[in-house]
Amino acid sequence: METVKHEIPPVYDKNSKILILGSFPSVKSRENQFFYHHPQNRFWKVLSGVVGCDIPVTIDDKKEFLLNNNIAVWDVIASCEIEGSSDSSIKNVVVNDLNKIIDTCDIKQIFCNGGKSFELYKKYCEKNTNLKAIKLPSTSPANARFSLEKLTNEWQIIKNFLYQ
Repeated sequence: METVKHEIPPVYDKNSKILILGSFPSVKSRENQFFYHHPQNRFWKVLSGVVGCDIPVTIDDKKEFLLNNNIAVWDVIASCEIEGSSDSSIKNVVVNDLNKIIDTCDIKQIFCNGGKSFELYKKYCEKNTNLKAIKLPSTSPANARFSLEKLTNEWQIIKNFLYQ
């Protein structure tokens, strides 16, 4: 176990309508300093399928994609003890101040990318944000139960909040 600090800044602007929260960045994401950077994570493929755009490739493309579609992205955890990228190993959680985003934007809905994110959000953040979150199936490669098609179908719900 090592104590790791989250060093990737959130992506958002004043037009962001939804906030998608992960639990904590994977080793690959921490190495590359951007969200969902593991090549097997389906986050970018799923979001591209939902909004009907090409899959962004570079970090700049990904930031532009998120902002152009009114999507904010961050993680629940600011620091924790973790083994590699394993959500199940997370201990001694310190959470991010999500109001940094919520106070700046008109967030209509918070979505959690997977069960761990949802569990941590409910336990530590919901009382501070006063916003209920919707749990979406994880885009992680560890979530082998969900095909890309099934994930994309489940994630379609975010469209209801993007263009309000």
